[in-house]
Amino acid sequence: MCGATEGGLSLDGINTKIEAIVQGQVTKDGEPVSTGYVRLLDRTGEFTAEVPVSATGHFRFFAGDGSWTLRTLVPGADPVDRTVQAAVGSIAEVEIAV
Repeated sequence: MCGATEGGLSLDGINTKIEAIVQGQVTKDGEPVSTGYVRLLDRTGEFTAEVPVSATGHFRFFAGDGSWTLRTLVPGADPVDRTVQAAVGSIAEVEIAV
């Protein structure tokens, strides 16, 4: 894959063959959120990383192979956890509705 999904984040300049990419978009009531964070937790639930969502609700992590939990924190919404599998050479696209 050499480009982003329609309306998603650009992958220009990223060697997707050597990365395990976890990315997606956070929405609330069908609309992208522009304020909030997504946390990356390892298989034991330990905090690994956190990124703010973009103005269009997008986020991206470069993770290692394996099972991860995404914890989404958005003002005015309960936290939402999603499990995702990451693998080198693939892109895990995750849509999260809060």
